[in-house]
Amino acid sequence: MSLTPRDRRALIIFGVAIGLMIVFWIASSPGDSTAKAAQPAVLSVERAERQLDTLRKDAAKLPATEEIHKKVAAELTIREKGLIQADTAAQAQARLLQVLREVARNQKPPLDIRQTELGQASTFGDAYGQVGVSITIDCGPPQLVNFIAYLSVQPELIATEEVRFGVGNQTTKVVPVRLTVTAIVPRKLVPEKKAVSY
Repeated sequence: MSLTPRDRRALIIFGVAIGLMIVFWIASSPGDSTAKAAQPAVLSVERAERQLDTLRKDAAKLPATEEIHKKVAAELTIREKGLIQADTAAQAQARLLQVLREVARNQKPPLDIRQTELGQASTFGDAYGQVGVSITIDCGPPQLVNFIAYLSVQPELIATEEVRFGVGNQTTKVVPVRLTVTAIVPRKLVPEKKAVSY
């Protein structure tokens, strides 16, 4: 019996297909796949041990970190007692003006605040705001120094921002002074600026 060319081609294709199936079967045999899977498992165990070691070190630092956090929170609470607490920026400015008037009244001789000007509330860093008040008083240099010194020891967080001198009286040594004072307030009192779109 002789094979036709068509039968020969069919046998060759059949032989190649059987050969490929044997190669595929050997490559995907269970013994080989377990050997391949074992290697990444060893690597993941090593990685897990390193992560565990890192977590242990972080856990050992946790009590010290919590202690530092408590100290910082206590310090912040003490410092924030000086914030002027109010519902609006205008109320905070009124409280600042009240402090300025009290300090001016307690000077020897008492100082008279002639004019007041309220400034705009603005941000102070990321967490706070500030409000400003400008006042005009007539006083001599020693009185001005005493007034600013008394302002600096007030429990409120206030500071002198600007001092401007006018033309004074040569005989009495009294000078008109415009003093701008700011106070730190909670951030919620400062209105959010809306972005302008063009």
